[in-house]
Amino acid sequence: METHISCLFPEILAIIFSYLDVKDKGRVAQVCAAWRDASYHKSVWRGVEAKLHLRRANPSLFPSLQTRGIKKVQILSLRRSLSYVIQGMPHIESLNLCGCFNLTDNGLGHAFVQDIPSLRVLNLSLCKQITDSSLGRIAQYLKNLEVLELGGCSNITNTGLLLIAWGLHRLKSLNLRSCRHVSDVGIGHLAGMTRSAAEGCLSLEKLTLQDCQKLTDLSLKHVSKGLNKLKVLNLSFCGGISDAGMIHLSHMTNLCCLNLRSCDNISDTGIMHLAMGTLCLCGLDVSFCDKIGDQSLAYIAQGLYQLKSLSLCSCHISDDGINRMVRQMHELKTLNIGQCVRITDKGLELIADHLTQLTGIDLYGCTKITKRGLERITQLPCLKVLNLGLWQMTEILYEL
Repeated sequence: METHISCLFPEILAIIFSYLDVKDKGRVAQVCAAWRDASYHKSVWRGVEAKLHLRRANPSLFPSLQTRGIKKVQILSLRRSLSYVIQGMPHIESLNLCGCFNLTDNGLGHAFVQDIPSLRVLNLSLCKQITDSSLGRIAQYLKNLEVLELGGCSNITNTGLLLIAWGLHRLKSLNLRSCRHVSDVGIGHLAGMTRSAAEGCLSLEKLTLQDCQKLTDLSLKHVSKGLNKLKVLNLSFCGGISDAGMIHLSHMTNLCCLNLRSCDNISDTGIMHLAMGTLCLCGLDVSFCDKIGDQSLAYIAQGLYQLKSLSLCSCHISDDGINRMVRQMHELKTLNIGQCVRITDKGLELIADHLTQLTGIDLYGCTKITKRGLERITQLPCLKVLNLGLWQMTEILYEL
């Protein structure tokens, strides 16, 4: 008896189709009626994000998405009203509008006119015309929002954060990258420091404040007092924070990852404060902090020895600092020391001898290392990623 794939039950076909990439999922629907029916099974499209260009009316678009159970949408270009999307997908869970430069407060206001309880994720990154007015709408109608991306929305102010703190109590992740009007007052709103006006976003687990230039150590005081559930904090390029601010962060027991990249006023003293606290950090990035030196590595070995990822690119560390750190860092898996020009083969030998769990190391721009040190590094049993930079990689490929 001859058998053919078309003889399979639709449920079996759906399982097979679920392993295809998005384009191929669409193509199999065009083969025949049986495959089309199987490909429209919701299990085939589970977790898929539809990427759409909204240029002209397409009456079949949203019914087709709903039939497939698609609830995540990214708008690549927006030439129609946003309300067209919201009305077409009443049970939408994730809406990505990143880079929709023509989106305005008016357009968003016409879209969000009633509660949308299903929406959990909203990405407005680089929607540069969005202001606090839109955040008022979001806070009023998107009460179940858990992730809000506002990176590059440079017109957002402390008033907008007050509105978020008033309405979005279930928020777990907030990105305010380059929102340069935001100051300590706004962070205070988020942390519940103004309870008479807003309860705050006390369930936040991830907060990105990269390049928020007006923030000072007072913001860190607010964060430490009010945002006790915070796990990930990105303060990179925040030039207004200093070593004193690290005292506030040093007792945030739920904090797992801290990014201090290019925070010019963080020095060995700040690392000392972190190490003397009750932190259980898994990841720390102090790259391009030019006041970080060998003493910081000693402090890390004493109080932050549970780190799994450590980035020290362009810091003023040497083989001596490596020597003071490596014997305690038994869980370290990723070490980035690119452009640390004082590191030599001796430092690499110490790393190879003691950091046996390393899976990745960045040595780009370490000009004093030679073939001898690299040979030792390549013998690390778990190593998967070695970044040397193109100019060195060619030579190493020939020599090793």
